[in-house]
Amino acid sequence: MTPRRTPPSGRQAASGVSLNRALSKLGLCSRTQAEVLIAEGRVRVGGKVVRNASLRVDLNRDRIVVDGEQIVAERKVYLILNKPRGLVTTRDDPQQRDTVYACLEGLDLPFVSPVGRLDKASEGLLLMTNDTQFANRLMDPASHLPKTYHVQIGTVPDEAMLDKFRAGVTVDGETLTASSIELLRSGGRTAWLEIVLDEGRNRHIRRLLAAHGIEVLRLIRIAIGRLQLGDLAKGSARHLTPEELALLSG
Repeated sequence: MTPRRTPPSGRQAASGVSLNRALSKLGLCSRTQAEVLIAEGRVRVGGKVVRNASLRVDLNRDRIVVDGEQIVAERKVYLILNKPRGLVTTRDDPQQRDTVYACLEGLDLPFVSPVGRLDKASEGLLLMTNDTQFANRLMDPASHLPKTYHVQIGTVPDEAMLDKFRAGVTVDGETLTASSIELLRSGGRTAWLEIVLDEGRNRHIRRLLAAHGIEVLRLIRIAIGRLQLGDLAKGSARHLTPEELALLSG
């Protein structure tokens, strides 16, 4: 693994983070990979080898060196990815399944992480970044940033059934609701719904519909806030434009 040495971009985030998280925040690697580097004695802080991944460090003051080279912050990167079905949203998968990072192969990027998740069977808009403050803000439930999905189901619902979906359900102690659920189109034995969530729990839509005995055939996220997936090809990723970043800022 080659340490990144891009000049820092702007002031670092607040100090006082664990060493493995610091290496991730600086754009070098994931926290899991950082733990391996630390355990192997390849990381020095203030000139001393550190093998404790939980050691608190100050990103503004502490000199962190990996394999003899000082690590400083990478440039900030913001990506939009059209996630295909069948990929898991993680960097290191214990089951060795294909991950969304396969879509980034060949791109000259620092280490980036997904902003939230789409499960293996889901598709569509996924953001990736090395800006942890940006990611945390988008994922904070207090932001109420709506996420819009197009969902194909294995039945054609009438208005009464849609009203039941809209009423929400409680599953395993969690209340699952949606901001809106509308019928987009139907044909044969299937239909497409547009479902908007202002907070997303694990497998939120699938669990909500399963509680009514409804099978989800496809689930595609098509928007986050005012940012649209648009015509980005499946499996492709690109940098967000300044205008698109502004759409996510409020």
